[in-house]
Amino acid sequence: MNDSRPSTAVRAERLLARPYAINGLQLRNRVVMAPMTREFSPGGIPGENVAAYYARRAAGGVGLIVTEGTYIGHESTWAGKKVPRVHGEEQLAGWKRAVDAVHEAGGTIAAQLWHVGAARDPGSGPVPEADVLSPSGLDLAGNPKGRAMTGADIEAVIAAYAQSAADAERIGFDAVEIHGAHGYLIDEFLWAGTNHRTDAYGGDLASRTRFAAEAVAAVRSAVSPDFPVLFRFSQWKGGAYDARLADTPGQLGELLALLTDAGVDAFHASTRRYWLPEFDGSDLNLAGWTKKLTGKPVVSVGSVGLDREFTGPQGMAFTPGSTGIEKLLDRMENDEFDLIAVGRSLIADPDWPGKVMRGEATEVFAINHLQSLA
Repeated sequence: MNDSRPSTAVRAERLLARPYAINGLQLRNRVVMAPMTREFSPGGIPGENVAAYYARRAAGGVGLIVTEGTYIGHESTWAGKKVPRVHGEEQLAGWKRAVDAVHEAGGTIAAQLWHVGAARDPGSGPVPEADVLSPSGLDLAGNPKGRAMTGADIEAVIAAYAQSAADAERIGFDAVEIHGAHGYLIDEFLWAGTNHRTDAYGGDLASRTRFAAEAVAAVRSAVSPDFPVLFRFSQWKGGAYDARLADTPGQLGELLALLTDAGVDAFHASTRRYWLPEFDGSDLNLAGWTKKLTGKPVVSVGSVGLDREFTGPQGMAFTPGSTGIEKLLDRMENDEFDLIAVGRSLIADPDWPGKVMRGEATEVFAINHLQSLA
């Protein structure tokens, strides 16, 4: 039996090139650049090389760029000396150069707001004396690390989220994304494995979601009504790939409803493989369930354009390209989710979106050190 469907290139252009709107932000297409930590910003200041890096991906056809994780203005999260910050006069000036460059290249850009929680090691970063803060003073393995946050700590960190969001809007960012995934601070509150609190911020799912919801609400209040607030979340954590915030669609719906009520405009559902179903009895992935449960705009992500696993003892080798995107296009044609985030393939080939939508072959790269490419 002949397959009468249009070619992959025709489908990719039709499905990926569609404009989309999140709150007041108009996107030229459905391709998002996933946030990827780089550590190319000494002193937390993005330089001209950072501006050129993001502008190059915008010129290559990305509709929305989500920056690498950027530290909010609280010293307890400053783990790396070369991770950019959305705090401080020089740091914000550096980001403004990057924002302007992306806009000149025809793209839009969101700042990802990041607090690493217990992922920071004691004595690290530009303020080594700063405490390591987390919900219960535990790392992802359940070992003691740092200290549990007090009520005053919680208020100060939430205020830092809000201030960084306001500053991001002021210097021209088109949106912000709150990093609530992968075992960092907000996710440490959401996950029962790291949240052992007995106060209003711990216990049942609703209580564990309170910190995230208050951070969202504070950010929402600090920015303009039509300025998009995205929220990235995941079930898995670094080193705890089988961890789950929600074992059932009902539990996931409860969590997402609280965040929606707090002011989230769009969700970014992070999975390691976008084609894997999230719950038994349905082919929907995490993003698909998120859209079904909330009706909000949803970004999916997870190994798009990669056709083999990471290999090599010192890093990674992979083949980015258009192979394997038929299943992605099937899901987008079925409106399972609205946008797709692409990560490593865009590191390797900045022109990936345009090439895929034009039906051109993408370059083949073997990358042993992801961060070596600027």
